[in-house]
Amino acid sequence: MADTIQPSPVAPEAGTTPNHPAPDRADLRPENIQDAVIRLAGNSQDGIQTAGAFLARLAGRSDQDVMTYMTIPATISGGPSIFQVRIGTGEVLSAGDEADFLVAFYQHSYQDHVDFLREGGVLLYDSDNVEPNLDDKRFVYVGVPITGLTVEALGGTAKDKGKNIFVLGLITKIFNLDAEKLKRIISEKFAGKNESIVNTALMAFQAGYAYPVGKVLTHQYRFEHIPKTDGRAQITMDGNQALAYGLIAAGVRYGAGYPITPWSSVMEILRRELPKYGGIFVQAEDELGAVSIALGFSYSGYLAVTGSAGPGISLKTEAIGWASMAEIPLIICNIQRGGPSTGLPTNVEQSDLHQAIYGGHGDSPRVVLAAATVEDCFYIAIEAARIARKYSTPVFILSDTSLATRIEAFDEPDLSKLMVDPKPDLSPRQTFKPYPVDAITQHIPPGTRILDGKYPLLSGLEHDEMGHPTGSPKLHMVMTAKRRNKLRKLAEEIPVPEIYGDKEGDVLLVGWGSTYGPIHDAVKQARDHGEKVGAIHLRHIHPLSNGIEKIFANFKRIVVVEMNDQGIYGFGQLALILRARYCEPKIESFTKTDGLTFRVKEILDGVFKGRSFAARKIPRDGTAIVHADTTPESVKSVREVVPQGVG
Repeated sequence: MADTIQPSPVAPEAGTTPNHPAPDRADLRPENIQDAVIRLAGNSQDGIQTAGAFLARLAGRSDQDVMTYMTIPATISGGPSIFQVRIGTGEVLSAGDEADFLVAFYQHSYQDHVDFLREGGVLLYDSDNVEPNLDDKRFVYVGVPITGLTVEALGGTAKDKGKNIFVLGLITKIFNLDAEKLKRIISEKFAGKNESIVNTALMAFQAGYAYPVGKVLTHQYRFEHIPKTDGRAQITMDGNQALAYGLIAAGVRYGAGYPITPWSSVMEILRRELPKYGGIFVQAEDELGAVSIALGFSYSGYLAVTGSAGPGISLKTEAIGWASMAEIPLIICNIQRGGPSTGLPTNVEQSDLHQAIYGGHGDSPRVVLAAATVEDCFYIAIEAARIARKYSTPVFILSDTSLATRIEAFDEPDLSKLMVDPKPDLSPRQTFKPYPVDAITQHIPPGTRILDGKYPLLSGLEHDEMGHPTGSPKLHMVMTAKRRNKLRKLAEEIPVPEIYGDKEGDVLLVGWGSTYGPIHDAVKQARDHGEKVGAIHLRHIHPLSNGIEKIFANFKRIVVVEMNDQGIYGFGQLALILRARYCEPKIESFTKTDGLTFRVKEILDGVFKGRSFAARKIPRDGTAIVHADTTPESVKSVREVVPQGVG
């Protein structure tokens, strides 16, 4: 295929073996490619995430599209881990179902991941630690003594240190990447550390880059480059970074939180950056303290943020209910992970949707939004802030481990048009009713002068229009309806989701959150094979926009694809909500709970169930990858029963 690596035969290592002689002489003329999936497999202590992130950031600075995927162990002591980078010329929506290029640092890395290397793909392995089965003719084997060469380049104290950067240099040479630009990225990354660390990293990189790849490869590769025409620079970051900077652009200057995976990096960025804008982020003593401090900030007139993962959101629930009753604007970020309880702290799930919408006692309406991509993490924060201010309501932003940790490149936002001035309005005014029954609540900041002296109150108790506590049954009914109806008003302004693919047909795929890319790639492949299929992706999940039922009417089947359990009634969490909302029996569920992101083939097999092209051989273009930290025997047996996801 024109857009994938087509490797020529290579020797297993720098020398020769009886079954795999080295070529007489390497032809290192670059071969143009449009797309490549590179998977680094080792241990978390090896710094493979750092090396992969360098590749991703280089792609972003080179006007290429990129998407990454990583898995990390949940134990403090570390363990098997991967980092996968898909680099492409053109739009990249998913991480790829198969790897073109697998780097195996250890024997377990080779055994666990070789089946996820496409047939004809390149296996680059550390010949000091890995003994592959060279009788398996499916792959191209490239053996390099990575550990020994790294120690040789850096000295004996460098054992098990610097291998990641050595491999980075080797990959840079093999793929004909911009070495000077990558060196600058490495220097920037380690700029705040001791100069010796920067020098050691550059020495390891140079050693890998200088390795005579002609001894093991007959080809180098070069990504085709299509210059950008809009003149906008690309930025490269992960979802948590995009979310944090989106909050800053939205005018959020205050917040409070408590550390938990995978939310912690959002609060770390806000702790570092908010003081630069005159604000502050507080690490509280616990989740209850964090949400309460954030509510205090918002009450003062400055929209604030708090966040956590599912377990921490549970602890915040009562205070979020108080925000609903008092009608205080607040942004709550839930970076979802596998549950329940401590669950799968480093794996992905979309199982906190019902918690976000319904988690609380009494009728406690709130808005729920879900980011679709890393770029959307930035813009969803701006949307959340707009809604929170306009409707004086708590707003949930749902992200997940996949979005939080993966890196994407996207056009730099136009901050001159997006930045919000968050200063509260303290101008004097006459009698002010914060809770008018016929209008949406808008609080005035404490300290605002009321000219006639009639100051309002604020309470978690039921209240009248001035905020005075009341036990009136009639007022409670009126105020409950008031808090509910403002969300109905919001639903009127939410745009109907755009349809990707066919506007009518046999199947409509419905998704939310980080399933965006695999679902869209699945629709593209299905349509390429003659299926009448479309997709919509929901960013505004509660309330839903008006008019979605008109889209549903144009399809014979509606399949909701999500990463949570089908429950006792056979439907995932969003599917259950849609069936309740629209009373539409055509709505089906396709769910999974393996803690891994969706593969494209997995979606096609699950939706079409072998009745269509999904049972036939499908080309790799635009598809996503697989991973499981288990023995090869377990991988094979599991794959026969349960479709595995990207990993």
